Amino acid sequence: MTLQRRTFMASAAASAVLVLLPLPAAAISLDDEVQAALDAILDGRSAEEGGIALDTPAVAENGAQVPLTVRVDSPMTAEDHVSAIHIIATANPEPGIGSFHLTPHLTKAEVFTRIRLAEEQDFLVLAELSDGRVLQAAARTAVSIGGCAT
Repeated sequence: MTLQRRTFMASAAASAVLVLLPLPAAAISLDDEVQAALDAILDGRSAEEGGIALDTPAVAENGAQVPLTVRVDSPMTAEDHVSAIHIIATANPEPGIGSFHLTPHLTKAEVFTRIRLAEEQDFLVLAELSDGRVLQAAARTAVSIGGCAT
């Protein structure tokens, strides 16, 4: 059987789309440190899926600088805005990557950062809203060359 270029390209494109689809946060297994970091942010609240777009590569060539953009759908008004965005990496020695505190004076609820990863892992992103709700999203990034020295 010979594989034609067109068939190969179509299969590769379909595989890439599957990798880039959002990962349900409930599908991620959490160790004790990650669960403790989540519990500290949630403070007894439950998080709901949706409202967050994550832009990060499915495969990062260099784990020393993996870009991550987080966008939260919000009007950013005084009555309805995102007050904080938290990023957690599930396989890092310290799961808390960063917390960004926002005000309604911003026109968009969007943050960008570069993080260092040693291996493939999942990201959890939590967005705290002014009405007390918490949104969540997750993504997975594989790393070709680890960015953490041991």
